[in-house]
Amino acid sequence: MRRVIFRRHGPPAEVLELVEAPDPAPGPGEVRVRLRVMTINPADLLSIEGRYGAEPLSLPATPGVGAWGVVDAVGDDVTRLVPGDAVLPVGGGLWADTVVVPERMAPPAPPGADPEQAAMMRANPATAELMLTSLTALSPGDWVVQNAANSAVGRLVIRFARAKGLRTVNVVRRDGLRDSLAAEGADAVVVDEGPDLAAAIRAATGGTPPRLALDAVGGTATAALAAALAPGGTVAVYGLLSGEDSRVPARDLVFRDIRLRGFWLAQWYAEASPDQMRDLHRFLVAELEAGHLHTAVAARYPLSRVREAVTHAARAGRDGKILLTGEHDA
Repeated sequence: MRRVIFRRHGPPAEVLELVEAPDPAPGPGEVRVRLRVMTINPADLLSIEGRYGAEPLSLPATPGVGAWGVVDAVGDDVTRLVPGDAVLPVGGGLWADTVVVPERMAPPAPPGADPEQAAMMRANPATAELMLTSLTALSPGDWVVQNAANSAVGRLVIRFARAKGLRTVNVVRRDGLRDSLAAEGADAVVVDEGPDLAAAIRAATGGTPPRLALDAVGGTATAALAAALAPGGTVAVYGLLSGEDSRVPARDLVFRDIRLRGFWLAQWYAEASPDQMRDLHRFLVAELEAGHLHTAVAARYPLSRVREAVTHAARAGRDGKILLTGEHDA
């Protein structure tokens, strides 16, 4: 088997390496999965750099939290899966061509689903849906504002919000994205041009301030979103693209009762009840089967070219996800 590791934190293109090891054997209650598709997310890159805030407890470590693969061996006491089953492994360390995971951490992939789209199903779509439904009570017609709106999560937030009757203001960093985001269902698109962002957001809503802000950037971007919210509104920080701590002025926290909170999908999965997990999985499968979860793919790289892949993933202005593949690797 081959897997990607990093022995120290630093620029991903410098610290990542591919290592080989004997194929692992599944133990009792475990399955071995040959991974065919692996996702690269911003959180992966930040974690490798040591800037995510939830870095591995020990090094060397293998990144990766989204994948699609096929079971090729099972251990004793495995009752649900058999060799040949397509699955979506849950957990970390998935930038590898082979992994062993507990059977309960390998939910079946939707039958007939495109492997690339299925590999992306449990991370970004789940984040978008849960942020719209679990953070604050929203009603049809309410406004939601988000930055990094051209990201995979951002586009899913637009789609899911539109289906729920919510309106979105979508902050981007460059011109030329309005038509693309409007096609997803965006109600307004605002280009971040500096200190007047909060005023631009309020103008885009016609004077009705949003009740929820989704922040993937951190730093001063958090303050701009907070300033645009209605009193009592919530800013949810779910990403740290700036690499800076979120900043919100005391006047917004104290005198306008703006609530600042975080959202981390891994924590939700760790705390969710079986019913919540089942409901989320059903929602995601239904959305995938309906064609609502399609995410553009900008490029695919075999594991042996992981350094090129992470360089591409970090490139500004990129449209679409970068994927790793575990087959046809030379």
